[in-house]
Amino acid sequence: MSIRPVSKVVDAQPHIEGAGVQLHRAFGFGDTEETDPFLLFDDFRNDDPAKYEAGFPWHPHRGIETITYVLAGEVEHGDSLGNQGVMGPGDVQWMTAGSGILHQEMPSGDTQGRMHGFQLWSNLPAHLKMTKPRYQDIVSGDIPTVVDDDSVAVRVVCGDFWGQRGPVEGVASDPRYLDISVPPGQRKTLPVEISRHAFAYVFEGSGTFRDSSEPFGVLTEKSVGGEEYIVRDPVGNRSLVMFGRGDEVTVQAGEEGVRFLLVSGQPLNEPVAWHGPIVMNTREELVEAVKDLRDGTFIKESA
Repeated sequence: MSIRPVSKVVDAQPHIEGAGVQLHRAFGFGDTEETDPFLLFDDFRNDDPAKYEAGFPWHPHRGIETITYVLAGEVEHGDSLGNQGVMGPGDVQWMTAGSGILHQEMPSGDTQGRMHGFQLWSNLPAHLKMTKPRYQDIVSGDIPTVVDDDSVAVRVVCGDFWGQRGPVEGVASDPRYLDISVPPGQRKTLPVEISRHAFAYVFEGSGTFRDSSEPFGVLTEKSVGGEEYIVRDPVGNRSLVMFGRGDEVTVQAGEEGVRFLLVSGQPLNEPVAWHGPIVMNTREELVEAVKDLRDGTFIKESA
């Protein structure tokens, strides 16, 4: 067994999306080599409704799958095929856009105005780019949680883990999507198949992710006695951790414990042609998709 080295740690950056939603983007719209098959990851979290209530009005998707995981508040969704519903705390929606869909997502806060969720984009392989769109709407109670003897708790959204299987099925990149909570001071080693790309996203507490040498945290500038120093702090809130090759990930929780998503998937190793929410393999396919939007033929109901 080999512990995956940490290749880098980055902070999710403030970003405005949709009709003015203020969120934090961990990665997206850049080089996909390190994250393949994943394309984008957003953390939409805010306690001020004015910063998220405009939502994500009608927009197209083609060639990808979007995974939305809600922790607080609600997200009302609808699409051009007549599907509609409301996601609440702990719910997941796995949407396969396939050949094309128009949809909207409108967030609302809880009784205290809080809204928190994540959206991940997963690429589709070339032979499934134009597959028929579908949804997998998963309510919180259907997502299994397994607790180890040391009180480490894992919600298994997708994939197999510790004898449990997540309810999301039939996803092209065969991903594993886990929500992991490690108690204060606890050290935990978690399996990740060596052939997969993997990342962790910390959203509560703090900790360090370890390889065969020293704990890997975040490089931070600090002033001590009037002097500026570069120190390595524990990985904390809104930190993205990227891993190298190996078949295990080890985390050491901080004083408040740590909660993070651990996501892994099999790389597609295919060319990516990207135009906003449309992801194909070639520029020619992108041109065709834009023409379909303009001509009103974007929705391929017979796909």
